Amino acid sequence: MTLPLLIDTDPGIDDALALLLALRSPECSVEAITTVAGNVPVERCTLNALRVLEAVKPARVPPVGRGADKPLTRTLVSATHVHGDDGLGNLGEVREADGSLRYPKPRVSLSPLDGPDLILDTIDRFPGELVVVAIGPLTNLAVALQRDPRRMAQLRRVVIMGGAVGVPGNMTPVAEFNFYVDPEAAAQVLASGLPIELVPLDVTRNAILPRSVLQQRLAACPDPVSRFIADTTQRGFQFGEEIGEGGITLHDPVALGIAVVPSLTYFESLHVAVECEGVLTRGMSVADRRSIPVGRKAPATCRVARWLRAADFRDLFLSRLCPGSS
Repeated sequence: MTLPLLIDTDPGIDDALALLLALRSPECSVEAITTVAGNVPVERCTLNALRVLEAVKPARVPPVGRGADKPLTRTLVSATHVHGDDGLGNLGEVREADGSLRYPKPRVSLSPLDGPDLILDTIDRFPGELVVVAIGPLTNLAVALQRDPRRMAQLRRVVIMGGAVGVPGNMTPVAEFNFYVDPEAAAQVLASGLPIELVPLDVTRNAILPRSVLQQRLAACPDPVSRFIADTTQRGFQFGEEIGEGGITLHDPVALGIAVVPSLTYFESLHVAVECEGVLTRGMSVADRRSIPVGRKAPATCRVARWLRAADFRDLFLSRLCPGSS
């Protein structure tokens, strides 16, 4: 059976790659996309999600719901220094030789439902079956939980790219970006009792794609989607090289890949909470990994991905984004 997915996202370069991976994976069907403020403001995120759909032109276009424009209680912190001012490496400024815009305004329209209501509506269409892949701040999920926790309890799985359990953060020394942007939302979702599978930086940092590898694969399958990928990833490669990573780190595609192919990792059940009060520890994911009797620990709040079959993931990612290349 094809896996019904809802992708909650803040595109973002690696978010766009995750959307492309989902739309080109036969194991799943993207039933809805919800956008949330994160890497860039929600207006930009929503436009970017529509740009991905315009590039791929799927046979069935999923509804796109514009979600939260700010965190639950805080001012938005964005990541334009990573993703460019528009979130996709300033894709909207790319022009053809004749001066025309290569990527004009998308023709795909928005759902009349906002992000949280589209989540709830999609659950109604797939009760007990829907898998949510959340690859941005968790504001939309927290709001949906506030609106209707009973319907949210019908989710089959909630795969979250977020947190840093045993490694440094990428926003502060202790906090991963998505949890840092809206720690209150992350804390509420992790404490909700939903069937959460957390994919933290511990795992995603092992998926670095060098520029030369992607360029070689894209050259072997020249089409409009490959050109879109090449244009979108330029800023991501530049940033990765500036900080010494040697390529793009595929944080969000890893979470999507694990949602579709769970055997790419193994999970450990842990109690994970999110720090909301600390000045230095805002957004820190606190996992209880103490060697004490289970009965003395707080109950597990999620299953945490602990490692990645990195070579298998890369093969999956490249074969879907660049079909026919090798």
